[in-house]
Amino acid sequence: MDLGKAIGSQFLAALEMLKNAMAACPGDLWDRPADRNRLWHVAYHALFYVHLYLQKTRESFRPWAKHRKGCERLDHPTADLGLEPYSQADLLEYLELCRQEVKDQLAQLEPDAPSGFHWLPFSKLEAHLYNMRHLQQHTGELMERLGQAGVKVVDWVSQGK
Repeated sequence: MDLGKAIGSQFLAALEMLKNAMAACPGDLWDRPADRNRLWHVAYHALFYVHLYLQKTRESFRPWAKHRKGCERLDHPTADLGLEPYSQADLLEYLELCRQEVKDQLAQLEPDAPSGFHWLPFSKLEAHLYNMRHLQQHTGELMERLGQAGVKVVDWVSQGK
């Protein structure tokens, strides 16, 4: 069994579900002032960390060209941070970059290598699983928000392409 291929497939499926949730989001929900962390902000946070943790090390990480400092953090309400929202098109573009990173990085998976991040004291394999769980947590959060707003919740994706 090719471990990198199997994990990559599930990672791509998780990204596809995030993509479907972002694409299904109506404009009034994308940057709704009543939300502590706006939908676009949660989506960006999830993508930023997917991108970061796919890298071999923190030092090898190069932020997305459209990255704006502070957008990756969810520890303060979006409104308090004074952040301009990213458009759906921008974040769908970022998602495509992350999709390519999944393909590139998992094709050369070294499961027993260190995570590459001193605050993640485990193997690269476990770091990828950790990263995927984080992505799935926020995708589920966005899907729940969409469902509560009456938007059809996106379908399950079983495998990535």
